[in-house]
Amino acid sequence: MKTGRRYRVMSIFGVAILTFVGILIANNGTVQTAATSLPVLSRLPTNPPTAVEFSLEALLAVAVVTGAFLPLYEPQPRRILDIISLAHKRVLVAVFALATIGYFDYTYRLPRLTLLVLTPILLVVLPPWFILLRQPETDTEREIVVGDNPAIIERIVETYDRPMLGYVAPPTQYRSEDEPDNQELYSVTDGGQSPFKHGYVGGLSRFEDVIEDYNVDSAILAFEGADRAEFFGSLHTCYQHGIRAKTHADHVNSLLVDSTSGEGPIVNIDLKPWSVHNRILKRLFDILFAGTALLGLSPLILLTAVAIKIEGYGPILFSQNRTYQFGGIFTVYKFRTLKPEPDGEVGTAFDDNRRTPLGDFLRKTHLDEIPQLWSILIGDMSVVGPRPAQTDLEDEFEAQATTWKRRWFVKPGLTGLAQIRGATSQEPSLKIEYDVEYIRNQSFVFDMKIVLRQLWQVACDVLGLNKRGKKE
Repeated sequence: MKTGRRYRVMSIFGVAILTFVGILIANNGTVQTAATSLPVLSRLPTNPPTAVEFSLEALLAVAVVTGAFLPLYEPQPRRILDIISLAHKRVLVAVFALATIGYFDYTYRLPRLTLLVLTPILLVVLPPWFILLRQPETDTEREIVVGDNPAIIERIVETYDRPMLGYVAPPTQYRSEDEPDNQELYSVTDGGQSPFKHGYVGGLSRFEDVIEDYNVDSAILAFEGADRAEFFGSLHTCYQHGIRAKTHADHVNSLLVDSTSGEGPIVNIDLKPWSVHNRILKRLFDILFAGTALLGLSPLILLTAVAIKIEGYGPILFSQNRTYQFGGIFTVYKFRTLKPEPDGEVGTAFDDNRRTPLGDFLRKTHLDEIPQLWSILIGDMSVVGPRPAQTDLEDEFEAQATTWKRRWFVKPGLTGLAQIRGATSQEPSLKIEYDVEYIRNQSFVFDMKIVLRQLWQVACDVLGLNKRGKKE
């Protein structure tokens, strides 16, 4: 299991188990008797719960406390004092939530004595658990350089005045600066040796192993270009393992980074612009939106599938590879609106010879997009984000808009700022401007505004089609 995933599982599991044990202790008769011997608690009744009452108390407490500790489930370096402070704050949030629930709903109420005894137990046992699991933050940060170009790696290391563990690079050929031009090139492979003067700790295929073996805190990316498989793959690995991703200040214009922080010429890449609570809220909204829409539109989905089949020009669904976050690839599905292309070529412009009346209707009413709700439900897409581009056309778009790959920093969406402002893939330069504007200003409130604006546009398109139909 990956380090980041293992940390998340262990931290969540630990909070749940320790909270359950805390409830057991808080409901123990001897403990409650000892607690009520204190003058402050002497008037509180000691009523050990029945089996059913205890089950409700335990389930409620575990759910609330586990949810309250969401910010601590991110695997990132933390100082011990910061862990203790944050854990205590989350315990108080959980206790306040449990008290509020009990105030408004007696059925799910934790007795006051139980809650008061549980609070100090959680304050004592939960911080040590996260200290045990923590990724330590030391005065000397454990950093590595990850890149694909020896010259860029060396330049970044030489301009950085802090110690480094070494570098990670893919198999490459390299000629030492001390050797003449006619000297045979060295061949560097994963796990092999290198003539670089800074330590080689592994190849890109072992990047995750390097993070675990060396307990890496941060990685400085030193890539010659934003390569899909390597550059964005490294970003994804940094994200999954909860380590900082950095780059040289010279690359600020080509990346979405927080250039206000960092060490000298090295700046931080902002991989998590949303707080953990907002990310969960966004995902819950995606699931609720997609699930409700698929269920509510199921009769229309069936009717559309039957109509396409009756029209008889090909399969019901059209599938296509689209680009995912960090340059990954996934398959998107839409209702087929054109006759199948005989030569299999990919294009963004419609061919009049392939258009069908039903297809025109589906596009104008946006009904062809309904199958993408499934992609949202399974997590390949979000409701709001840059529209996923056809993977085969990425190079063409980048040729017209050199900053095109900036949109890879977030998950693609069913709709986005570019869509509600009328920018399409036919205008890559304009589209990427809107996509980057969204990425830099994204928030849940911003998402809701985009969704409402898109729903309004869909309603206007449908009403406009209906009006034209009446006139004809």
